[in-house]
Amino acid sequence: MRAPELPGYTHVYSGKVRDLYAPDDAPDDRLLLVASDRISAFDHVLDTPIPDKGAVLTQLSLWWFDRLSDLVPNHLVSTDVPAEVAGRAVLCRRLEMVPVECIARAYLTGGGLEEYAQKGSVSGVPLPPGLVDGDRLAEPVFTPTTKAPVGEHDVSMTAAEVAELVGPDIASRADLLTRRILARGNEIAAERGILIADTKVEFGVDRSTGIPNLVLADEILTPDSSRFWPADEWEPGHPQPSFDKQYVRDWLTSPASGWDRRSGQPPPPLPEDVIDRTRAKYVDALERLTGRPFG
Repeated sequence: MRAPELPGYTHVYSGKVRDLYAPDDAPDDRLLLVASDRISAFDHVLDTPIPDKGAVLTQLSLWWFDRLSDLVPNHLVSTDVPAEVAGRAVLCRRLEMVPVECIARAYLTGGGLEEYAQKGSVSGVPLPPGLVDGDRLAEPVFTPTTKAPVGEHDVSMTAAEVAELVGPDIASRADLLTRRILARGNEIAAERGILIADTKVEFGVDRSTGIPNLVLADEILTPDSSRFWPADEWEPGHPQPSFDKQYVRDWLTSPASGWDRRSGQPPPPLPEDVIDRTRAKYVDALERLTGRPFG
């Protein structure tokens, strides 16, 4: 899926999911951020889009921005965007992005569980022995990774490595804010029957005041950046049902897909039933959290 051409905007970059444009008639510190329907898994962008995914991510991020505004400022300038991308785009501040995937975990699963099984720790953070898939951690832990280019693998980082890369001040604030965002997210989501196992946060640095301030950017607490579990089905000891793209990962690693992650080949297209089920999960997450119908 190529980034669409938008009159009055110049395309400047495409990531796994989002396309960035510079408005032709706006200050240089503004960007148009468009969420596509592309979906990525295992560091691959899949050939098959998920209908309405970009709109779900955008609407849910806007909802969360309102509920996190007292914790951290965000990049939002306006939702007045071209009609071609209405509902899935925002005008935002151009920021100096922190080159780290800021991840916090409230429950142990996924790549964190794999690292824990090998080392008894995640990103250098020691965890108690005997934990199993889906166990709740005593408090959210910061488990950052590198931000690898599309097609390459993110690598686990320690807090010390983050500090060496971006400086101790930005590193410590990113650590604290990421954990606070996940904690706040779980306070709100729990009232709606959802557990947020972990999340990835993107920060930018705003130096306009002379003091570098961290600003929340990209997306926040969405089914793309987080693991959402139904609270009434939570049962440690095995993988949990989810409202996120874990469903796609599970299909890709199942015999039904015929794909071997280690083959070096790109994943196969998703079948219609997986596309439909994934879309339904994303919409369900948005509707449960916001309490309003998608549309």
